[in-house]
Amino acid sequence: MTHTASGAAAPAHDRPADGLRLRRDAELSEADGRLGVSGPAGTLRLRDLPPGAKAALSALATADVAEADLTATVVAGDGLAGLLRWNMLLRQLAKNGLLEYAADGVRLRPVGTGPVEPAAPLDPDTRVRLSRFAVATAEDGVLTVRSPRHPGVVELGPDAAGLLGALADWTTPAELPGAGRALRFFAGAGLLTRTGEEDDRSHAQWSPRDLWLHAHSRGPRVTGRYGGSYPLGSRFEPEPASPPAFAGPRIPLPRPDLELVAKADPPLTEALERRRSVREHDPAEPITARELGELLYRSMRRREVFTGEDGQQLADRPYPSGGSIHELEVYPLVVSCQGVEPGLWHYDTAGHALERVAEPGPATRILVDRARAAAVMEADPQVLLVVSARFGRVMWKYETIAYSLVLKHVGVLYQTLYLVGTAMGLAVCGLGGGDAADFATASGLDYLTEGSVGELVVGSRR
Repeated sequence: MTHTASGAAAPAHDRPADGLRLRRDAELSEADGRLGVSGPAGTLRLRDLPPGAKAALSALATADVAEADLTATVVAGDGLAGLLRWNMLLRQLAKNGLLEYAADGVRLRPVGTGPVEPAAPLDPDTRVRLSRFAVATAEDGVLTVRSPRHPGVVELGPDAAGLLGALADWTTPAELPGAGRALRFFAGAGLLTRTGEEDDRSHAQWSPRDLWLHAHSRGPRVTGRYGGSYPLGSRFEPEPASPPAFAGPRIPLPRPDLELVAKADPPLTEALERRRSVREHDPAEPITARELGELLYRSMRRREVFTGEDGQQLADRPYPSGGSIHELEVYPLVVSCQGVEPGLWHYDTAGHALERVAEPGPATRILVDRARAAAVMEADPQVLLVVSARFGRVMWKYETIAYSLVLKHVGVLYQTLYLVGTAMGLAVCGLGGGDAADFATASGLDYLTEGSVGELVVGSRR
């Protein structure tokens, strides 16, 4: 016998006023007379459960059940003596993050792999406030509130949604009559603070956005689904290794002889020690198409394409990429380059060529001006390399960690471009930020499909 407690839950206002159940993604199964409750953290094996406890556990797998009804079920099947074992079983389920709790239109449920339980009742005069790290989103028809560091979330029905506004500033349980159980859920999910988080350095140094990215990309404890879970695998086909070609003019780039390059290059240690961020370019002798082509060829050309076991097209380039996905693209925005007309170009990693994306204009001018200001340059950079990511390449396979993987890949590409540029005697300077909306306007690409995630300025050294 197998029973799955998964599926979208009913709206909070349609649920019983008070109760608990197995988490919605848990599975209750029985084999050879032994019960097991499976969740993201593994399976809890239960031996020799008496009939009353079995019946109560089966009820938990199907719907919210009031604790009084569970007690009655256990007593009817196992007598009063069975309650002690039943309460111990509930503690096991709670410590393994396998229970959801409902009360007064509010639900506390686990989404990660850690323990989730309501907090102890708060003192009526305790001053509390919603944590500045809390985030509210609409999910499955209910308002969901969660903290980046906690494996549980709170769901609010329409009648309870106003509690968020009440908790926006300091208040006490006494000032929120009837909200005692809901506040226990909020505290149990790490959503309340009793001290000023901005006064504690360890908290004050984090913005909510940074802490969310850090916590949710560093393990499954607060997320449940983590890593190569293929969240889009059943709904969409994987994206190909190469993006669609641009319709503009195309410039084939000369291919460097890597054997000659290897003989002329300085040793790796020398390149590492000489590497600097160089912000001045030689106006008399701008970078050439041959130099730009060699830099791109040695840093990010596609050396091979192959198909993975999951059917996704994978690639090999000179720098590493998680799962060999290689979602990054480079768009040279040329201001001054011998052999390449000014404008926005795309580097074809498979064909080692430049494809024209856009003529120079107000949209590309904004990108140049922002790069010049970010690099603190007195003159325009000769070439701005805009690094973009085809997000679907990563997000089709990876869950929770997808964007953090993209940023890791940007980092290794930066270092690769730095070292190759240093070995070639070019001026390279990575930038700390840019505007993805400006790039979307200049390139005509959809912001959510392929967006800029990094920028470097490149040119000839003085």
